[in-house]
Amino acid sequence: MDDFTHLIEEAIRQGIERFVVGAIIEIDKKILLLKRPEDDFMGGIYELPSGKVEEGEDIITALYREVEEETGIKVAKIKQYLGFFDYNSKSGKRTRQFNFLITPEQPFDLRLREHDGFAWVSKNELGRYNVTDSVRELIEPLAV
Repeated sequence: MDDFTHLIEEAIRQGIERFVVGAIIEIDKKILLLKRPEDDFMGGIYELPSGKVEEGEDIITALYREVEEETGIKVAKIKQYLGFFDYNSKSGKRTRQFNFLITPEQPFDLRLREHDGFAWVSKNELGRYNVTDSVRELIEPLAV
């Protein structure tokens, strides 16, 4: 299996300082979005389950860990790498989020640990949710 090390190496060459993994979890043509706490950085927006790649950790290990930490869901399989988007973190670091379409282990019990809410969103419902343009551009082609 590809460990996607080349993605980090390329990002470093491009001056990216921080790395994040994001998961697109699609069930019945709806994608899971998590609502950030209002008092947090970018408070109130809906985002993908995502989190920081720790020092010395590979992208895939981080993906499995972050999905489970944020949602209680275990990753059964990575279906596809969907690309990345860049942004500036709360601390101002240039950050790249690497995004993967995953299949969750079934059944699962969704347990939020870092977010105030969640929604399963289809393409025609996406406009009702406060998401960044980067997330919208990533999931619009997927959600039906």
